Amino acid sequence: MNISNFSLDIPKSLIAFYPSSIRSQCRLMIVNGNTGEIAHTFFLNVINEINSGDLVIFNNTEVIPARLYGFKETGGKVELLLETILSNNNILAYLKSSNVVNINSKLFFGTYNDIEGYVISYKKPFYEIKFNNNRISSLDVFYKYGHIPLPPYIKRKNLKLDENLYQTIYKKNLGSVAAPTAGLHFDAVLLEELFKKGINIGFITLHIGSGTFQPIKTDQVEKHIMHSEKVYVSSDVINKIKICKKNGGRIIAVGTTTLRALESAYNSISWNSSKNYSKSTNIFIYPGYKHHVVDALITNFHFPESTLIMLVSSFLGHQNTLHAYREAIKEKYRFFSYGDAMYITHNKLAPYEKI
Repeated sequence: MNISNFSLDIPKSLIAFYPSSIRSQCRLMIVNGNTGEIAHTFFLNVINEINSGDLVIFNNTEVIPARLYGFKETGGKVELLLETILSNNNILAYLKSSNVVNINSKLFFGTYNDIEGYVISYKKPFYEIKFNNNRISSLDVFYKYGHIPLPPYIKRKNLKLDENLYQTIYKKNLGSVAAPTAGLHFDAVLLEELFKKGINIGFITLHIGSGTFQPIKTDQVEKHIMHSEKVYVSSDVINKIKICKKNGGRIIAVGTTTLRALESAYNSISWNSSKNYSKSTNIFIYPGYKHHVVDALITNFHFPESTLIMLVSSFLGHQNTLHAYREAIKEKYRFFSYGDAMYITHNKLAPYEKI
């Protein structure tokens, strides 16, 4: 399967560089997976697509202010994007600099450049860095001096509104370097409406890594190696899913990260034994994959040729997906992390579609 099968030309004018000030008033495209039929509405009306007795599952990860700006000991500027906190003082990160950063190089961060780190090792594409400061932990460094890690295509400085609107209102478990963007559209009023309608709610945690921003570098989709991310799905959520399906309800996943977490849990021994699933997953879901858990997916419009649009294609069907994206371009929907959303139902024939 060639990556060019997922190519689309998204006009720059449709890319959302700023969030909507009112979360639930973005636009929503509804796509029927079986028929390909499309309807247009606003996100607050997503509740009309969800029935009493259905189970909506969210990713409750919290975004770390994971971008640091600093200097090398030579005086050159350096930009650091956190990947993983390894210990109280050690991290893995991407480093961006005008020149090569060598092993044992010193780096300086903080208002007065008083936070010193040095490069321990490099294993492409990550640097291991140790902060030489017993007063403050790695995590505290980011909390005190870090910036919200907006996606790379948003080439502007963070604003105050990003600190609020690039987090979901139900965030709980700290660990992501990117937001689970489908969840950004839910506000307190909409969550309350779900409760009032008798719709069940569950939470999983998938900590999104910086690999989510990395393009596929192989022409053949199947040759791509997916990055690994930490996942936690509780036994309580697994049991809720089983009970919901037994009672004829549907599972609605908010975001591709939630769907990946649930499929990862389903493919493990935790599912049948109803035990907590707590592991790292590198599951790569693309057309041909047979979905087992989710009946409907709420998701944003993703980059062409990305692993995310491939996941959507595996769920909705390749032709349905391309048709929906072309319709979104025609109707001037807003694209990507701060953009508009889709509510799509599972196309059971999608795994058998020829591409």
